[in-house]
Amino acid sequence: MTETRLSFKEMCAKFEVTPRTLRYYEYIELLAPEKDGRARFYGAREVARLTLILRGRRFGFSLEEIRQWLLIYRQKGTQTQLEQWLGMADRQLADLTRQQAELETSISDLRALRDTAAAEIRKLTEI
Repeated sequence: MTETRLSFKEMCAKFEVTPRTLRYYEYIELLAPEKDGRARFYGAREVARLTLILRGRRFGFSLEEIRQWLLIYRQKGTQTQLEQWLGMADRQLADLTRQQAELETSISDLRALRDTAAAEIRKLTEI
């Protein structure tokens, strides 16, 4: 059974990332595609890694945090990587929960200020 390989262009299209993003992830050693001359090909490992990278970015992790986490698998194995993931996830959940509370307060304050301004406009137009 042959492994499916994606070209550079196919990888960009599959993940809806720019060529610049893909090249940057390679530059900072998050991805290591096979090279055939100037062409790059991405196998199942790279597809899985990019999936994890983009998911990590969506959750708010820095590229350096993701890079370090991906290195753990190669150096120490699955259990250590999963243990590290739990710590990272707990920290990020706490941070996102704090941000959510701050946003809810900001939204509430902005609504109150908007309602006050709208009430002032109604008063001015009644005169």
